[in-house]
Order: sequence, then C-alpha cells, then structure tokens
Amino acid sequence: MSINIYRCELELHDSLYFATRELGRLYETEPVLHNYALSYALGLVDSETYSTTVSEDCSYRYFCGEQVPQYEEHLTPLNERGIYVTPARPISHSSVLNTWKYADNRYHVEMEKTQKNIPSYGRAKEIAPESIFEFFIISKNQIPIPRWVRLGKWASKGEVKSKLLLDPKPKNGWFTVSYPLNPLDVMFSHQVIRYDVINMPPVSLIQNAQIHGNYYQAEHPENPKIKISIPAEMGYRFRAN
Repeated sequence: MSINIYRCELELHDSLYFATRELGRLYETEPVLHNYALSYALGLVDSETYSTTVSEDCSYRYFCGEQVPQYEEHLTPLNERGIYVTPARPISHSSVLNTWKYADNRYHVEMEKTQKNIPSYGRAKEIAPESIFEFFIISKNQIPIPRWVRLGKWASKGEVKSKLLLDPKPKNGWFTVSYPLNPLDVMFSHQVIRYDVINMPPVSLIQNAQIHGNYYQAEHPENPKIKISIPAEMGYRFRAN
C-alpha cells in the first residue's frame, strides 16, 4: 500500500508558551512540540469528530468550558482515517524570559493573607518568534495541510511549510530515529531498546531511539544525501485506565 509522508516546517510568528515544567516561580517551555498539540493545531480534530463525545459548548479550538482532556476520544478517529502526526523538534530556536505579576492599582492596600493558592508573580520561559520546528505527517491519502496554525497557551501564530517526500521505501530491520517520538504510539508495533527521554506532559517523548521493525526511508527534500527513517504502522495509542 502506498503511503504519503509530508515533511513540515513550522516557523513561529509569536512567542510560544506552554508549561512543560514548573521550577518554583519559573514556568519553562521545552523546545519540543507534542504530537497531540500539533494534531489539534493542524485542524485534524474537527467539530464532527468531537461533537458526539463532549458537550456542545466545547469547541476545543479557542475555548473549552470543561478543562478535561479528551485525547483518546478526539485522536482515535485519526487512526481510522490513516493519519498520524509526529512530535516536532527544533531546527533553530531561541528563548525569551518574561516576568509577570498580579498588581493592585489602588494607592492603599491592606495586606491580608490570601485565601487562594495563586502566585503573585512568576517568570515564563517562552520559545521566541522566528524559531523553526520540523515534524512529519503520515497519511494513506493526500491531505490538505493548513499554512497558518495557532498553538500553545497564547494561541501563538505559526506558519507551516510542507513537502511530500518522494518514493518512501518500506524496509525492515534495525534503524535509528533522531526525531522525537511518542513511545505509546511506536512501542506497540516496534522493539525499542535505547532512547533518550524528554519529560513533558501529557506523555513523555523519546528521541535518538534505536528501533527494530518496519519503517519507511526517504531522501531529505533539501539534501538528498540525508536519509529520513520513519517508523511504519504508528498510530495514536493510550494507556489503559
């Protein structure tokens, strides 16, 4: 069966923030984009997919009144459509550090003990504009890929440029993947023996993985000397409750 593999570059036009980890009052954004977030940002989870699984007032694009993730309900239908998005790694990136605080504009404030666990100030380490990320979309059919997306806590704007990899060849055996992968999506069909862990919610990712199983190999569209190896048979999988 033929397969379509798109190599995509995402360039940020705004600073990107999501709290990968919290170190005291520092909220840090890891320069890796999770494949769940990319699947939503690319519009692959449309209204027809989630309208039957969540309340009607929840669009999951810009606002959701109930902050309960529905990853399994939203992303599993993509397996039936033969669509999968990998996590994204940085090609080039820089960070910015922003300080925020809650302020009271009154001239006199009586200092009282707060009743809520809300920080009065903090710092957010964000990914700066003009940072570029690389990821792949695997699909059994050719699909339209939007040029503009929004993602992160601030719905930051990003530009997507995609190229279809020519003649990806199916292979089997040991191979190394330097790109980040979701372990839940690859370990059900492949043997993974060595990897580096990227700790981030909702599922930690792996990279520089040595894998045995079926995979596709294709030439890099900008440098034919570079071979791209992508695990085959990846799909959205989730932990059993």
